[in-house]
Amino acid sequence: MNIHEYQAKEILKRYGVNVSEGIVVDTVEDAKKAAEELTKEFGPGQVVKAQIHAGGRGKGGGVKFGNTIDEVAEHANNILGMTLVTPQTGPEGKFVKKVLISPNAYKPGEVEPKELYVGILLDRDKSQTVIMASTEGGMDIEEVAEKTPELIIKEWIDPAVGIQGFQARKVAFALGLEGKAFKEMVKFIFALYKAYVESDSTMFEINPVLKSSDNDIIAVDAKVDLDDSALFRHKDNAELRDFDEEDPAEVEASKSDLNYVKLDGNVGCMVNGAGLAMATMDMIKLVGGEPANFLDVGGSANATTVEAGFRIILKDPNVKAILINIFGGIVRCDRVANGVVEAYKSIGDIPVPIIVRLQGTNAEEGAKIIKESGLNVTSAVILKDAAERVREALA
Repeated sequence: MNIHEYQAKEILKRYGVNVSEGIVVDTVEDAKKAAEELTKEFGPGQVVKAQIHAGGRGKGGGVKFGNTIDEVAEHANNILGMTLVTPQTGPEGKFVKKVLISPNAYKPGEVEPKELYVGILLDRDKSQTVIMASTEGGMDIEEVAEKTPELIIKEWIDPAVGIQGFQARKVAFALGLEGKAFKEMVKFIFALYKAYVESDSTMFEINPVLKSSDNDIIAVDAKVDLDDSALFRHKDNAELRDFDEEDPAEVEASKSDLNYVKLDGNVGCMVNGAGLAMATMDMIKLVGGEPANFLDVGGSANATTVEAGFRIILKDPNVKAILINIFGGIVRCDRVANGVVEAYKSIGDIPVPIIVRLQGTNAEEGAKIIKESGLNVTSAVILKDAAERVREALA
């Protein structure tokens, strides 16, 4: 689950991570009040940052510095309500409803601060947590990794042991730090790792981490992804979910306990099981189509879940055909077939052809139900046959 920068910083602060302060607002009037409050405490100069679930906000005009309270208010007025387009939003962009007003950590006239990068994520190949760091903070870390991979520092942590002192010192040393900044970075890494583990996150990305002119280490920005499967242990974190930032179809799917991810293709997929879903999408590509989604109805497919899946898939105008591929292990194929027929009748006229491939328990009975339904639904038992039906539907 993605969360906003200001929410990520609140989580980090719980674990002692040093973050730049800020006040989140949704009106220009409140932005002006926030700037006045921050000026009294930290001095003049604030940054106005759009709060959306996407990186690259500065490139799209979503991050602006103001030297005076009036400038901050003007920037807030321009950013609030804008559709912000960044490399991560796609051309449709995201509507900005909130901005974060933070003190300007880059004080004019002081020693130039140093921007660093620190991230923590799971390395699935090694089954270990990896700390990634770089002296090239403030830039697209993907670009740094591609063009200058030698500037990416990696330190793997055995989850059974946890981070050790020498590992945090190794990262701090590799970042070229010394003295107070070195000690502060070691503390920063320990606190960040603790926050990552105890919040059950899948990724922390702090970019930039600022080494200030007085050698403090500060998280100026923060991106945190929380593990959806662990939210039952963190009720307070689950409440941070912003449905407005998510794809409406994915939100609707989650309410029906369906696993759905929208893609850019023309063939809607409905399957039971993630592995079967991946194989189905591969098969669609082999016959010249492109999968329009990933949709896993789980092991208890019935008329209700199938109908919900149909409605979600049909909201995509690019869908030219729907392939239902069910393996009847836990669920019986005849039950799924009845669910397809009931869902079809409940929805009414479905404007695209539907191919249903049933294999496993009661597959023949399921195929008979589909065949005798009189609906615009084609049955297949062999995967090759289903593929051919998809090819014909797209012709």
